[in-house]
Amino acid sequence: GIAAALPVFRKQGFGHFVNTASTAGHKTVPNQSVYSGTKFAVRAISEGLRQEAGDKLRVTIISPGFVRTNFAESVTNPEVKAQLADSRDKFALPPDAIARAIAFAIEQPADVDVNEIIVRPTAQG
Repeated sequence: GIAAALPVFRKQGFGHFVNTASTAGHKTVPNQSVYSGTKFAVRAISEGLRQEAGDKLRVTIISPGFVRTNFAESVTNPEVKAQLADSRDKFALPPDAIARAIAFAIEQPADVDVNEIIVRPTAQG
């Protein structure tokens, strides 16, 4: 993580952290407050890192909405699990949409820092 990469990035004089948050880190929804809290934390840690790391290091936060993954399978609340699976099946983005957004951020010139990207399906509320 950050503790391992930061000394290397500082020594070489450049680097780019890409941290994954979620749209849940921007808006809390019922039954997902703990998950949302962890994603709010990713955003806070990333912003602190950006401010403290120096002007040669870049930090990007990617906040995906619903993505076609097996994430819902790890949810233990049956009601939430069913809701997530239903939303995924109805309108989730393919994973490569998120990959393209990340590629956009890392392909920028060294003096450009794309700080935050929110990517969600147009049908996601």
